[in-house]
Amino acid sequence: MILHDWGVLEYKVAYEKMQEVHAQALKDGQNHLILCQHEEIYTLGQDEDKSFEVETFKTDRGGSITSHSPGQNIYYFCFQAAFPARFFSQVLSVFTRFFQSYLPLVYYDKNQPGFYLKDAKLLSLGFRYKKGVSLHGIALNVSPDLSFHNQIHPCNLKDIRTSSLANEAVILSCAEVNEKVIKLICEIFDESL
Repeated sequence: MILHDWGVLEYKVAYEKMQEVHAQALKDGQNHLILCQHEEIYTLGQDEDKSFEVETFKTDRGGSITSHSPGQNIYYFCFQAAFPARFFSQVLSVFTRFFQSYLPLVYYDKNQPGFYLKDAKLLSLGFRYKKGVSLHGIALNVSPDLSFHNQIHPCNLKDIRTSSLANEAVILSCAEVNEKVIKLICEIFDESL
C-alpha cells in the first residue's frame, strides 16, 4: 500500500490531487491511501440537491451533506476495487474494529451510512468507483470544533448531531488515530507499507 500524507489542505485542492492519485492507481495497480484534514467546509454528495443555509461544495461521491474541519481525520481510498461490495465490507471491518477498541457501543447503520453512538455521528463515509478503483472515503471526528460541525445535521439527518472521539472521552491525537487505523487497514486488506 502506498501512503500519501497531505496534512491540512483545502477540500478542492485535495479533490484534485485525489483524482491524480486515482489515475496513478489505475496505472500501477497498487492500493493508495491518502491521509489529510480539511479547512472548514461543508460538502454535498452527488445525489443531494437541497439548498442549505451554509456555503457548500458539490462533489461526485455518495452521501448527503458532510462537514469537514481540522481535527477530523480523512482517509481517501484509491484502492483496487473490482468487487466494490467486498471492498466496502473490508472498510467497514477496519472501523468496526477500531471502535470496538475504544467505544464498543458505536454501531454502523446501513440505512443511514455512518458510525453512531446513540444519536451522535462520529464517522461519515462516501465512496465512488471508477474503472475498478475506489475514490473518496472516510471522515472520522477525532477532535474537531463541534460548534462548526453542529451548524448542520450530518447527512441531513434531523435527529442526529455530530460528536467526536474527544467529546466521548477517547483522548487520542490525530496522529495516534492514523497509526491505529493504518495498522487495521494493513491487517484487513493484507497490505504492507
